Amino acid sequence: MSPTVAVAHYPEGAGHATRMLAVARALETRGATVTLAGGGPGARFIEHNGYDQFEPSPVDFIGDYQGGSLLRVLAHSLPNSARRVYDYVRWLRHERPDALVTDDMFAAMAAEFVDVPLFVCTHNAASYYDAVIEQGFTWLLNRHQLYAAEAFLYPSIWPPDRGDPAGVTPIPPIALDVPPERTDTGRARVLADGASVPVGTGVPETDLAADTPPVPDTEVLVVPSAYSTGFDALAERLRAAGHEATLVGDEDWECVPALLPHLRAAERVVCSGYSTIMEAAVAGTPCIVYPFTDEQHGVSRVIERTGLEGFQVEHSVSHVVRAVGQRLEDPTYENGAGRAAATVLAGIE
Repeated sequence: MSPTVAVAHYPEGAGHATRMLAVARALETRGATVTLAGGGPGARFIEHNGYDQFEPSPVDFIGDYQGGSLLRVLAHSLPNSARRVYDYVRWLRHERPDALVTDDMFAAMAAEFVDVPLFVCTHNAASYYDAVIEQGFTWLLNRHQLYAAEAFLYPSIWPPDRGDPAGVTPIPPIALDVPPERTDTGRARVLADGASVPVGTGVPETDLAADTPPVPDTEVLVVPSAYSTGFDALAERLRAAGHEATLVGDEDWECVPALLPHLRAAERVVCSGYSTIMEAAVAGTPCIVYPFTDEQHGVSRVIERTGLEGFQVEHSVSHVVRAVGQRLEDPTYENGAGRAAATVLAGIE
């Protein structure tokens, strides 16, 4: 009997949904049945890919704290957190999965109430934050997840770094791809994590892509995060400087099953969020990072400290425009979705 794995994503920004859906697909290609949960901005993206998901109570710590105040956190985020854990407990008891893999701290907390094997898959670290309260909370959260989980999978574009939580299992960056079509010969399939297998090996037909139009080439793909601002003006500045810039999410942009093919078709990507940075790494596309939130600035500091090829951090529109015109090496990374799925399945055999 194939195992059932619950996959839950954090509700802040669509990048969390992208990352965990990549893991879900990699689990499916290995014969597992998946059930999804998370909600938030990623819900539309999950549905666009043909999946149903359970939506627990929403929480927005970044909006309430960095965009609000500590009082707003106490009034909104804390009670919503308790409701989210409760909702996850009910969902897990109903689904009765063989394991839970998640980047959502509330789902991880709920797993302890229902005694389901837990696999954490997140890049969060206390070293990313400057504020003491954020550092302390994240440190405690990491320690709890390391204690409670069968494995703490840590997707990363850098080699082991002093800022990484002690005890995590590093894996390559995770990116969601559109499952490619059957090859011209009709005798092979390419799985979501890049592995090629012969037709007739039992891999579900749903792992083959539907016919999709070719992705147009672009010079600069501009990808805002849920918390970045001014990307409309940035795209216009790039165009005024003579660059062909495509802004993800503008009025001409249509929702796509996965951003990775568009990143592959771009010469450069400009983004803020770590999920898009990981996707650019897997796509092999040079990336200019323009951070906004505390976490994004923390990730940017690690990128600068480790001197990664293919990535450059800038902190103003004018510097981003200048960086787009400079030469950057193409990054080369494996997609870690398959590594994450294999770890989960090996842990519940």
